[in-house]
Amino acid sequence: MKIIIPLLFLSLFVSFSSAAAAPEKTWKTPEQIVAEIELPKIPNKDFYITDFGAKPGKDARPAIVAAIDEAVKQGGGRVILPKGKWKSNGPVHLKSRINLHLQEGAHLLFSEKPKFYLPVVKVRWEGTEVYTYSPLIYAANVTDVAITGKGVIDGNAKSHFKRWHKKQWEGIDKLRSMGFNGVPVEERVFGEGTYLRPDLIQFFHAERVLLEDYTTHNSPFWVNHLVYTKHATVRNLNVDSHFPNNDGLDIESSELVLVEDCLFRTGDDSVVVKSGRDLDGRTIGIPSKDIVVRRNDMGGEDGIGLGSEMSGGISNVYFLDNVLREGDTAFRFKSNLDRGGVVEHIVVRNFQVENFGSLFWFQLNYPSKLGGNFPSTYKDIVIENVVVENVSNFLEIHAPATAPLQDVLFKDIIVKKAENYFDVENAVDLTFENVNIAGQVIDGNLSWRKAATQ
Repeated sequence: MKIIIPLLFLSLFVSFSSAAAAPEKTWKTPEQIVAEIELPKIPNKDFYITDFGAKPGKDARPAIVAAIDEAVKQGGGRVILPKGKWKSNGPVHLKSRINLHLQEGAHLLFSEKPKFYLPVVKVRWEGTEVYTYSPLIYAANVTDVAITGKGVIDGNAKSHFKRWHKKQWEGIDKLRSMGFNGVPVEERVFGEGTYLRPDLIQFFHAERVLLEDYTTHNSPFWVNHLVYTKHATVRNLNVDSHFPNNDGLDIESSELVLVEDCLFRTGDDSVVVKSGRDLDGRTIGIPSKDIVVRRNDMGGEDGIGLGSEMSGGISNVYFLDNVLREGDTAFRFKSNLDRGGVVEHIVVRNFQVENFGSLFWFQLNYPSKLGGNFPSTYKDIVIENVVVENVSNFLEIHAPATAPLQDVLFKDIIVKKAENYFDVENAVDLTFENVNIAGQVIDGNLSWRKAATQ
């Protein structure tokens, strides 16, 4: 059953009773999570790329690679790009105990030509493992790694990868089918003649990572992507990138992650938490957990998101004290029947929201293109102390009847203006405490789901 009703007439359709969501007693607190996160340990040695032959107007990649290699020989250190424009005809692959440091005024511009990003490397692409074009900055199987400094990392406004957005669908469908059906990852090779766009930055199996201060533009695909990463600190980034699918930060199958004081202006989600797609994600089975996202300024198609690639599970995530400017959906949580997985113990607290099409959107019944029957579970979610200027839709919930949204607390929420209030399809134990929409207050408990077949 589905309802779309204005708040004024809500009492004619459903009765509310006083109720309270389960307390957060057993959840790890954000303070505990932050205290556990370790920063990388990198020697205090500097290696300037200009000492390895880098010159303005020339391909600086050989010098960057040489500086990284020398730093590794000496036990690690900072590989420094000084002020100036530096072109890289191909990817930069980071290694353990390396800090790629872009000084203020440094501009790292990557080549627009896809041929430079071969041979293929192993990555996760929209939640499925694959061998394909290298991310522009790539760090695989590393410890103690950083990208820092107030410089710019630029995927190139003239990148040929941008043209691949309309060519990618055959490859996407093939890869998703391979992941869904358990084709060995060694057989999933998408090199020349295929069109999966690479991330700007991807960490793949990493421990103790710092991303700090830099600015990003013109990412071919997702901008900053943490995969199988433990102990990550992301702070003071300026993500300003508007190609299709330009998520600002994707946290995937990673734990102990802090994201703070960043500015996101993106072509897709600002910050989204994921954990793999379909059978591939369930088989790998690495969840995202123990994550704090606080004090960020976000503006993009969506503000914050969970899923839809969440087959490995997500838990203990705190979104705290953030500002959402404008876009399509402020809070968007996603899944479908191909996924499986459990999302639980999520806190959204202390938000200022300006103008969005939808405020809270739980889209848990995306079409199951591959015919799966693995319903996902979203439960134990707290949303409180949110002040909203203007939205078209207050709350949309679309979940399968076999796996309704469960146990969500909406508390101390003020929405100054909204056109549509409730669009609910299969939800159990939604609790409202002091929710004020355009001057009308909701308190009570709501369950609304498809009736059992007689």
